[in-house]
Amino acid sequence: MGSMRLGLAALAVLFGSITSHAAPTAEVLHFWTAGGEARAAQSLKSAFEARGGVWDDAPVAGGGGDAMAAVLRARVLAGVPPSVAQLKGQNIREWAEVGALEDLNDIAEQQDWDALLPELLKRSAQFEGEYVAVPLNIHRVDWIWANPKVLDQVGVLPPQTWEEFNEVADKLLAAGIIPLAHGGQPWQDVTLFEVVLLGIGGPDFYRQVYVDLDPEALQSETMIKVFDQMRKLSTYVDPSSPGREWNLATAMVMRGDAAMQIMGDWAKAEFLTAGLKPGEDFICVPSPSRGGYIINSDSFAMFTVDDPEQQAGQQLMASMLLDEDVQKEFNLLKGSIPARLGVNLDGFDECALKSNEDLVHNEARGTVVGSIAHEFVQSGAIRGAFLDVVTEHFNTDMSSQEAVRRLAETVMLAD
Repeated sequence: MGSMRLGLAALAVLFGSITSHAAPTAEVLHFWTAGGEARAAQSLKSAFEARGGVWDDAPVAGGGGDAMAAVLRARVLAGVPPSVAQLKGQNIREWAEVGALEDLNDIAEQQDWDALLPELLKRSAQFEGEYVAVPLNIHRVDWIWANPKVLDQVGVLPPQTWEEFNEVADKLLAAGIIPLAHGGQPWQDVTLFEVVLLGIGGPDFYRQVYVDLDPEALQSETMIKVFDQMRKLSTYVDPSSPGREWNLATAMVMRGDAAMQIMGDWAKAEFLTAGLKPGEDFICVPSPSRGGYIINSDSFAMFTVDDPEQQAGQQLMASMLLDEDVQKEFNLLKGSIPARLGVNLDGFDECALKSNEDLVHNEARGTVVGSIAHEFVQSGAIRGAFLDVVTEHFNTDMSSQEAVRRLAETVMLAD
């Protein structure tokens, strides 16, 4: 018996030695699979590994994150969640409500996240006053990306109003050029919709529709004008757009197959990855937005897991993501600007500097608004209502009046 006890003790010491040297590990579920996004994700992986972590990459391509969300839901329901997942605004809240996320308050207090983050991002990363996610970046949604050589062919400048947009697009069409590169997926259709909504209705109207779900705003003449403009946009895309991924639409602008794309500044990462220069090979101008700014932001949330190595990985991941160098390198590659306040923007391109300047200006005016297409505001059910009606209108001959009626009805049922 004595020798057995000695053997068990030796095994315990050996096991303790092995586990004490086990590396913090993170299985990271994300949808950064396009060129620029993949490079940005690699920068986080490198930073994590440099700190002694093991990054288990779990990318899910397609659908602007909708495909990844389906995988995440299935895994959580099966009891095998990833330890780290890319989440946004309302998804963070919904997972926190069911108790699926780890509390990050200890790290948040140690690093004083309250002082490091803008108010809007603090709110998106918290649930009932507790941090449950780490914001990574700030993307602006309301951009026009244009090929200057294509615009020069018809002697036009990037449009500043929707009336100018239509005039420019008509000239491009007459010259046999695709005016608008677009991927016909529901989230991309609603990206166009919310950009038009802000541009025609302004920030207050945008909030009445997207935040308040105000029945009067939803059924207003202004909303009819929004759908009228969406109908115009549907005539400016090519017949092959249905099902196209957003980065392939960006490539159309790069190649000169199309003149413009309306998309968030993750599109810029595709241009930069291809070695193109802003102001020369491509132009970035805010879409006609009545002085507003539509924000989208990625965060990492930590799902409750039992594995000690994964738990250690979660702590390591959460502690590094707001590091200034990590923030700078990631956002330079991602096309966004840092979530952390005060990061030196030396080395950022003119589009990023314009985004930061406009963000500061709009924060002071209270005209920063959240994206519904990119899940920053509203529940999945409300988002789904917008996706369904906007996409059907964009791809059929549904009238603007019918679209307004259907949208109001569908939103009220989903609320």
